[in-house]
Amino acid sequence: MPLSNQQVAAIFNDIADRLDIQGEIVFKVRAYRTAAENILHAPRSVAELWQAGALDQIPGVGKEIAAKIDELMRTGRLEFYERLRDEVPDGVAAMLRVPNVGPKRVKEFWEKLGITSVDDLEAAARAGKLRDLPRMGEKAEQKILAGIESLKRRATGRMRLGDVLPIARRIVAALREAPGVQKAEYAGSLRRGKETIGDLDILVAAADPAPAMQVFLAQPGIAEVLAAGETKSSVRLENGLQVDVRVVAPRVWGTALQYFTGSQLHNIKVRELAQKKGLTLNEYAVSKLGGKDSAESGETFADEPALYARLGMAYIPPELREDRGEVEKALELGPGRVVMPDLIDLRDLKGDLQMHTTWSDGAGDVMSMARAAIALGYEYILITDHTAGLGVVNGLTPERIAQQRKEIDRVNAQLKKEGIKFRVLQGVEVEVKSDGSLDLPDDVLAQLDLVQASVHTALTQPREKITARAIKALQNPHVNVLGHPSGRLLNEREGADYDWEALFRAALEYNVALEINADPSRLDLNDVLARRAVELGCKLSISTDAHSPDGLRNMILGVTVARRAWVIPSSVINTWPLTKLLKWADKSRV
Repeated sequence: MPLSNQQVAAIFNDIADRLDIQGEIVFKVRAYRTAAENILHAPRSVAELWQAGALDQIPGVGKEIAAKIDELMRTGRLEFYERLRDEVPDGVAAMLRVPNVGPKRVKEFWEKLGITSVDDLEAAARAGKLRDLPRMGEKAEQKILAGIESLKRRATGRMRLGDVLPIARRIVAALREAPGVQKAEYAGSLRRGKETIGDLDILVAAADPAPAMQVFLAQPGIAEVLAAGETKSSVRLENGLQVDVRVVAPRVWGTALQYFTGSQLHNIKVRELAQKKGLTLNEYAVSKLGGKDSAESGETFADEPALYARLGMAYIPPELREDRGEVEKALELGPGRVVMPDLIDLRDLKGDLQMHTTWSDGAGDVMSMARAAIALGYEYILITDHTAGLGVVNGLTPERIAQQRKEIDRVNAQLKKEGIKFRVLQGVEVEVKSDGSLDLPDDVLAQLDLVQASVHTALTQPREKITARAIKALQNPHVNVLGHPSGRLLNEREGADYDWEALFRAALEYNVALEINADPSRLDLNDVLARRAVELGCKLSISTDAHSPDGLRNMILGVTVARRAWVIPSSVINTWPLTKLLKWADKSRV
């Protein structure tokens, strides 16, 4: 089977890492990284382009790299890569995954101390063997140990919600079209909206399972069929994700969907409740304790609300099923009700309050972002391009902010001329410096409709220092929103170690909203922190941080986080009409 784009990109990124460790010239290293990035995001399969002799359509793929792709596709191996792996062992290359450890350090650890793995590096650091190297010291050694601990916590093998969701939607859509299929839905941690997903579970209701199984096993992107049974099949996709499909009889759909959605802790609590009522509950039926435990002898349910009602409970939305008080709330409300009936929904949002355009590092201009938002039914957007202090190309200066305002005014005038009731607001994502000061003067910030402040750098500052830094930014009377508060990147970088209670209380005191950033790599604030913030009375914003028009569609991910946090619309500032939002923004500066 030809290699996928992900596999080829991974090989070229690994080549770049090993060449970097060897001290290869920067241009050669960068060439492999650029090729890897463009291959990963190419709109067509690299295998198709290779077969068509069109590899030169991928930016950054010249003759040398094209020849290597050709060898990989023809033989499944690359002699240059195998030789490089002999020269730079896998364990040495793996040390680059440790935060704050670059190629020069890896080479130094390897050549001077004989360290050839992350485990060896940890042992050497704990033994104090790194601190005597040039420009190291005890503090740097402790940072490496902290980085290794962070790496261990992230090595879960789980994929991000935003990466799995489109795959699940595609497969479910195909299964719903299979002959005889009455229902199909993804279940498990994806249905509950967890930020990372282990395996993808899909449930199908059909009297005859065969057509659904045939459709499933014919899906594109399957690398390996792990099991192919009559009612359950499992595959591993090219990106490593395991997908399991189960077909159940339509009459047991309610119990099966509830069971396979989980969570485990939620299901244990529900089963305990059933037992107190003299009942047993499994994926097929509710039965009397001591009786025959099967769909034939027990009570079956065609939907989940009926199942919860049978147990004396209100219906519990999937995102809440984590044993965080939802079972107790459902018992309190009783059958025929819904736990958190006013839980926030995508339709509640009236605008998006963070996005980037070609004025900084975005791929779309102001008008293209506005048109994309209008197509989604929004009433307003806030343009929040980066400031110059972050080091982003084209970061905004006071002079460029004034120029951008003229373009925004032109866009608003054009939309009004077309009879479209929509407003583009001008904001900025102002950089919070290491001392808590902001990257723009107050007189410039005062001219903007809303201001978002974000911490991007020095995230490893000690708790007291970084908390004080963020609070100082909140104290600025022109700041309305604290963007992606922790600064984490899912599966890549842990967030800042704030005193969250102090930060939330400061946000409440200074009337600053806290962002749930819907970018698939962030989802920040997370659900636990967002719930605590709202409990304290803080306001939230849910924004996409989009860098292109398509990025605006990620809003569903932020809404999912908010639903898991038990958030209602009134707590989210961009569910408000524009007049209320702008009035609040002015008040927040008083």
